[in-house]
Amino acid sequence: MERQIYDERNGLWYELCGDYYVPCLEAPESPRVGKFGRMRNTFLREHQSAIYTGMLFSGKLNDHLEEIDRQANEMLDRLIEQYAAAEQISEERKANDQMAWVQTMNSIRNRAEEVVLSELIYC
Repeated sequence: MERQIYDERNGLWYELCGDYYVPCLEAPESPRVGKFGRMRNTFLREHQSAIYTGMLFSGKLNDHLEEIDRQANEMLDRLIEQYAAAEQISEERKANDQMAWVQTMNSIRNRAEEVVLSELIYC
């Protein structure tokens, strides 16, 4: 007796479990997003519910979150690099005064993150 059958009407495979055929279903892959993707998801869910629901039902939400996360990380890296160059942050300065270097880099990172949040996440 066959353990699996295919139903052409709905395009699903069924597996025999005891006396019943149970559909062979797989959960969709969860999006691979980081901090910015999760923040965008929360923003859409809480403040743009129509857009969130539309993207969720059309299956475009995960792709959108992954793309936003990728763009946000690239933008953050680029801005940090540009701000550090504008403020003349160097390895020499890091070696001479580590605390001042850390303070300046934290400030640069915070400013760059604010730009990313306002331009990509909360728009």
